[in-house]
Amino acid sequence: MDPEKPQQQPAEGCLTVAVRLPVRIVVLVLVVPVRMVWDALVVCGRFLRDTVLRPVGRALLLVGRAVFVWPWVMLWRYVLVPLGRGVARLGQVLVVVPAVWVHRRVLTPLGHGLAWVYARVLTPAGHAVTRVFKGIGYVLAALGAGAYAVLAWLVRYLVVAPAVWIHHHVLTPVGHGIAWVAGGLAWLVRMIFTGIGIALYWTVRVLVVLPALALWRWILTPAGRVLAVVGREIRDALGHAWRIAGHISLAVGRFLGTLFRWIFVEPVRWVYRNVLTPVGHVVRDTVLRPAAEAARSVGRVARQALASARESARQARADFRRMLLGDPGEPLAVSRREPAAGETRTLGSSTTALTKD
Repeated sequence: MDPEKPQQQPAEGCLTVAVRLPVRIVVLVLVVPVRMVWDALVVCGRFLRDTVLRPVGRALLLVGRAVFVWPWVMLWRYVLVPLGRGVARLGQVLVVVPAVWVHRRVLTPLGHGLAWVYARVLTPAGHAVTRVFKGIGYVLAALGAGAYAVLAWLVRYLVVAPAVWIHHHVLTPVGHGIAWVAGGLAWLVRMIFTGIGIALYWTVRVLVVLPALALWRWILTPAGRVLAVVGREIRDALGHAWRIAGHISLAVGRFLGTLFRWIFVEPVRWVYRNVLTPVGHVVRDTVLRPAAEAARSVGRVARQALASARESARQARADFRRMLLGDPGEPLAVSRREPAAGETRTLGSSTTALTKD
């Protein structure tokens, strides 16, 4: 087969061509409203998700964390963990340390003593008792072997030999006769049931299988093929109608969006741009800015008044203190300059206040 040649489409029957057009028309008429409603629901759902559900979900998430998560975290971090550490420290002090001391000071020496008793006393005694019981066992084994030999001889000649003779000379011939009779009866029963089965087989084949096969071959198979063609065409028509309805719904949505924009959005934008913006600028220039300047002037005046009041209060406190305590003396001037190079400080010089005469 040449790969460059396009594959030929299989020929379609007259039934397919006759069914396809009316089915697609009916399905398109039924699917277009459903698709438009579906697209409208999708748009509403997306708007509801973005504007309501997502913020509400975030708020609920924050509330859930604040109500359910953070209290448990704080309880775990600041209550249970310190309490667990304290309990672990207390258990170590009250349980582990005494248990280690008891094991080291009491149980270990006691175990060493028991091991010494076992090795030095119990083990030799056990070996002696074992030797005694071993000798008694040898004697009992010898007596048991003799009794077993006598009993085996009696059983062999009093029970086994008569039973073998009865089996060979009595039971075997009787069993062969019973087996021959049972085989004949089984063959007879098998032949009877075989005849009955053959009769039932042909009866069921003639009365049930052949009519069912004819019904399947001449009625159900053609009807199934017709229904398969109709179902395939309905499926293809639904696919085509859904896609076409999507294009139609998109065009209707764009038309409605354009209509909404020219009826509502553009007038609102024009009013905002040509009316509200100039009015806002006029209000800003004639009202808001002078009001802001007046407020700033009032603020400056108020700050200056508060500063003057604070200065007056400070002067009043100074005058009152001077009236009660008198005028303080003038402080002595202290030179804060560093000594020159020729006046270097030494231990014997009197250049500091502590060493002056």
